[in-house]
Amino acid sequence: MAFEITSTAFQANGMIPSKYTCDGEDLSPPLAWQGAPSGTKSFALIADDPDAPGKTWVHWVLYNLPSTTTGLPENVPKKEALQDGSRQGMTDFDAVGYGGPCPPSGVHRYYFKLYALDTTLSFPKPPTKVQLLDAMKGRVLGESQLMGRYTRRR
Repeated sequence: MAFEITSTAFQANGMIPSKYTCDGEDLSPPLAWQGAPSGTKSFALIADDPDAPGKTWVHWVLYNLPSTTTGLPENVPKKEALQDGSRQGMTDFDAVGYGGPCPPSGVHRYYFKLYALDTTLSFPKPPTKVQLLDAMKGRVLGESQLMGRYTRRR
């Protein structure tokens, strides 16, 4: 079975409903995965927008999702520590937790990248995407991604 991430909210390469964006309730979408590699100790998830002006915009940073986790529910609380031991890092909104799509113009792509790791990670404060990726070097057993698109209706 391939390591795969999906959502019941939108199809791969499909449009993300406004409920999960700054135009709606700004809830994190439900995600599910299967086929984690053998030896997985935790998962990390990064959601970002490579089409943002000037740089890739980071919308979500999560790590230390337990290896038994097979998904995330809709509307994950926007706090550093979650009940299952998962932790959330800093986004480019300068906040912890999910920040939904909010493109200034045009159709943007949003990548939800899931990583299976052979360890759990520790940081003195909520990490940025760059800090998380640096800590994950040499620890990634598998990777999967789901891309959705969004454009604002004005």
